[in-house]
Amino acid sequence: MKILVIGATGTIGSTVADQLAARHEVVRASRRGPVRVDLTDAASIDALFAQVGEVDAVVCCAASGGLTPLDAPSDPDFWSGLDGKLIGQVNLVRRALTHVRDGGSVTLTSGRFAAPVPGSSLGYLVNASLEAFVHAAATEMPRGVRLNTVSPGWVRESLLSLGMDPTPGTPVAEVARVYIEAAEGAAHGRTLTVGTG
Repeated sequence: MKILVIGATGTIGSTVADQLAARHEVVRASRRGPVRVDLTDAASIDALFAQVGEVDAVVCCAASGGLTPLDAPSDPDFWSGLDGKLIGQVNLVRRALTHVRDGGSVTLTSGRFAAPVPGSSLGYLVNASLEAFVHAAATEMPRGVRLNTVSPGWVRESLLSLGMDPTPGTPVAEVARVYIEAAEGAAHGRTLTVGTG
């Protein structure tokens, strides 16, 4: 299969791309590098598909977002995580419809917190919205194209890079396997969880 991995320079994305490359042709896209995309810019998504052409699967590992205080100084500060993670991935699905081959798949990234913490309200809103979108949009996917989202908890390697206790994290190789199962398997309209939070 020809698989487009978006966010292929990140901790999860690079591992997903490496594992997929053992069996498939992988196109690695990110904000930097020879194949570029910025999910906050719909024209950038269009340019990506114009460059890459038809694919059998799209795996988006680029979604990220930090904590955003409810009393952020301005509306743009508060809503800043909305464009890439939610709107960007919805735009990605809409544009992928004409570029993913029959019976292919699109896999997105939602996420979750172990428990609500200050600054996590927007993250909860975005993740729940994305998961609801996948569940509903699965009924509209044409030509047998499957749509799923992966909801990883803390990744061990990310916690280490932040200088935090890695104990609650899931090894990135284990997280990557869930993305690969979504791309290669039969799941459709599902949120696939991994890790403990």
